[in-house]
This record gives sequence, structure tokens and C-alpha cells, in this order.
Amino acid sequence: MQITLDNKVAVVTGAAQGIGWAIAKRLAEAGAEVVVNDLSESRVATAVAALKAALPGAKVRGAAADLSSAAGCRKLVEQVPACDILVNNAAIYETADFFEISDETWQKYFDLNIMAGVRLSRAYLPAMGARDWGRVVFISSECGISTPPDMLHYAMTKTALLGISRGLAKRMAGTGVTVNAVLPGPTLSEGVVTFLEAEINRTGKTIEEQGAELVKALRPSSITRRFQSVEEVANLVLYTCSTLASATTGAALRADGGVADTPI
Repeated sequence: MQITLDNKVAVVTGAAQGIGWAIAKRLAEAGAEVVVNDLSESRVATAVAALKAALPGAKVRGAAADLSSAAGCRKLVEQVPACDILVNNAAIYETADFFEISDETWQKYFDLNIMAGVRLSRAYLPAMGARDWGRVVFISSECGISTPPDMLHYAMTKTALLGISRGLAKRMAGTGVTVNAVLPGPTLSEGVVTFLEAEINRTGKTIEEQGAELVKALRPSSITRRFQSVEEVANLVLYTCSTLASATTGAALRADGGVADTPI
């Protein structure tokens, strides 16, 4: 299966590392001109340099903007007035007890995890519709359908993205624009590796062994019984952004290793 995204411009938010960086890399490998967004100029510059080192000749550029505000989203759109592919990946997460989560924290999660994707989709979708081609992907989470009690504020935002993506797909009905959500499960990103390092150093186990134990303890419903790699998530996003996925829209596509205990 050959996926080619030549002459397509792709914006990937929150792409300085982790899943976002892996998605940017896969899209660039397929020939897209990729715009890497993240909070700061330094983070963006580092990510762009790493992509160019990994993929000599790839068309990659950066666009720093804090997407937690309307002004930040406008800043990104000013730098990139149009795109063919939008991957709404930027998000924050943490574990916290419900009774300790402040109103300010709830609002912070809402502003970035939900409203960034809403604002950017509102900015980019009309032109996609006029061209009769476009791809919008919201990075949700298995937490959106299998809510962990210690991440209620995060899970709320990921559940919301499922409704938004489904509704936007219907809004773009009859065009060549698709809107979907991809749901990663436990994924071995840089943050998770850092989290596991202390136990790895203490036990002498490999990161795969330590990760498998953590998944067994925290996500016993996992079918793969391990963390997924960022590349595995990016592979599904790449397909969703391709011309091959023209009949896939309004869908919630899982790359969660079967953690969510539901067939759909």
C-alpha cells in the first residue's frame, strides 16, 4: 500500500515530541509539506531540525504558537493561512483526584484540549470544503470512552472530541473532506519513558518489561499487554489522512491495543 501526500500541506499541533512528532514524520515521509506547531520557538526549532536530520530533503517548517487562547490560534493561522491536512494533537494531561481539581484547571484543559481544535477547524475547514478535499484528525484517547477516575478532566476533553469530530464530519457531508478521531491508548512517548526511568534503573529491567508491568497494573484490559509505540499511532493517522481513506469519516479509530473494553 503506497501512501502519497505530495503537494499537500499538513499542520500538526503539539508536534515537538511524542505522538505529534511521530505523526509529523510519517506525513513528511509521504511527501506532505509539514508545519510543526508547538508552544515555543525553541521547541519548534528543535523538532524541525530533528525531522530534517531524519528525513533529508523533507519539506518541514515550524510555526510556534500557544493554542490555549484564541489569540494563539490566530497567530498560527496567520503563519499558515491554509492547509490540506489538520491534525489536532496539542493537549495537556496529568493524573489528579477529582476533588483536588480546581475550576481554573478544568478551564485550562477545556481551552487547549478542546477549543484549540475547534478554532483551527473553524479556520481551515471552509477552504478545504471549497477545494473538495481535506483531512481533519482529532487525537482523542481511549480515556474518552473508558474514563479513568484519576484523569476525569483529561478524559472529559477527549470524550468531547469524539462528538466534535463526528458532528464536523456531518457538517462537511457531500464534500471530499473527512473528519475523524484517532484514539491512542497507553503510548511509549518521551514523557512515559522519563516516568519509567527510575524503576528501570532500580530493577534493571528493560523499558519494554517495565512498561508491560505498568500496563498490566493500570490497564489490565489491554489486549496487546504493552505500551503502543508513537509510530503505531502515527501509522493510523497517516492512513486516515491519505486518499485511501476517502470513505472513512465521522469515525473513532482506535490505536489503543484493545484497552477500551468495547468492540466499537
